[in-house]
Amino acid sequence: MANEQIPQPPSTATAPPRPAAQEASIAEMAHRWLRDLIGTLWSLLTDRPVSLYAASVLRIGYGLLYLVFLVREFPHRDEIWGPGSPWTPALAQQLFDQTGWNSILLLSDSRAYFELCYVTALLTSALFMLGWRTRAMSVLFAVVVTSFHARSIFMTDGGDNLMLLMTLYLVLTACGRRWSLDARRNRLKAARAGDTPGPGPGPGPVRSFSAQQLRDARTTLTTVVHNCGILVIAAQVCFLYGSAGLYKIQGPTWGGGTALHYALNLELFQPWPALSHLVDDYPMVIAIAGYLTVLLQVAFPFVLFGRLKYPVLTVLLGMHIGIAVLLGLPLFSGAMIVADAVFLPDRFYAFLPHLWRRAARRTGTRRPAPARGAGSVSVPPQGRPGEPGSKHRAPAGQQGTALTTGLTSDKT
Repeated sequence: MANEQIPQPPSTATAPPRPAAQEASIAEMAHRWLRDLIGTLWSLLTDRPVSLYAASVLRIGYGLLYLVFLVREFPHRDEIWGPGSPWTPALAQQLFDQTGWNSILLLSDSRAYFELCYVTALLTSALFMLGWRTRAMSVLFAVVVTSFHARSIFMTDGGDNLMLLMTLYLVLTACGRRWSLDARRNRLKAARAGDTPGPGPGPGPVRSFSAQQLRDARTTLTTVVHNCGILVIAAQVCFLYGSAGLYKIQGPTWGGGTALHYALNLELFQPWPALSHLVDDYPMVIAIAGYLTVLLQVAFPFVLFGRLKYPVLTVLLGMHIGIAVLLGLPLFSGAMIVADAVFLPDRFYAFLPHLWRRAARRTGTRRPAPARGAGSVSVPPQGRPGEPGSKHRAPAGQQGTALTTGLTSDKT
């Protein structure tokens, strides 16, 4: 009996490794997912500049809007920004001491200096809109808008607040690569370089490895800064709509559907009183418009990642047009309409010229130019460089395929 062994229960020493293995697998999957996400975001940030057409639309829109604004206020420039303004330079300087702002208009009290600054502002707005030396003009345009905004901050309707922010953000973007004089000059330069006979089919040799590294670093830095600028612009618009909608919810007039009724009966915001009274005669329509405004503003940041954003942007466009006409705030409405353009993809803007040409051909106002079809900038080169057949035009089917591909892709 001394040799008898007491039976023991089965050992459970091998049971714990199964949960540990599962935890290790879950941790590895989470680590892999996080690594892939960071890699995707980094590629999106550094691979290519996004929304180049949208940035160009913002450049054209804000340049044109501020140019029209300065031309419109040209007869009243002295009362608003000049030495004869009720908001005197001494009052402006007192405000600057509190806020930290500054303005180039206060560097001198001379009337000739003010007129020179005004003409410079007009010329800068026009050149920025056209995209001439865009990098330098964007900085100068931001200085102009900031100076005029700070000089008489209480003399305008408030639409220049958003324009001021957008002009500062546009300095970071490559807003002159599409639909600009700079882009046209680069195309002509590339065409002349392509027509010049060279030693071989490829581009010229790089001078040194360090020069290539500096060029790549500059390209990457420009791409990152541009993409960050576009992201900040989009975030600013989302924050503006979301905060405006949440602020309206807190008031009883928007909840009761009467806010637009009171707005239409303000004498300071009645450019056409008869039109305001006519719209005010339909209280049900006014109440629905008020509720729809609050709903769209609150939901705006959440509909940007699907096709629902297109009808939302269309309704917001109508809302801003109504504000400009009924309340007499064209600068604010124009600034908001231009800001909304940042959410439209590049393929939408790239397709617009093709849509315009097709509409012009249908109406008969423009005849098709078959000799230019193969040489369009949207069609990639046919054949390989240096081959005898590379100068021949592609068949018609290939031309149509190349044109469709070029118009629907986001090219950088």
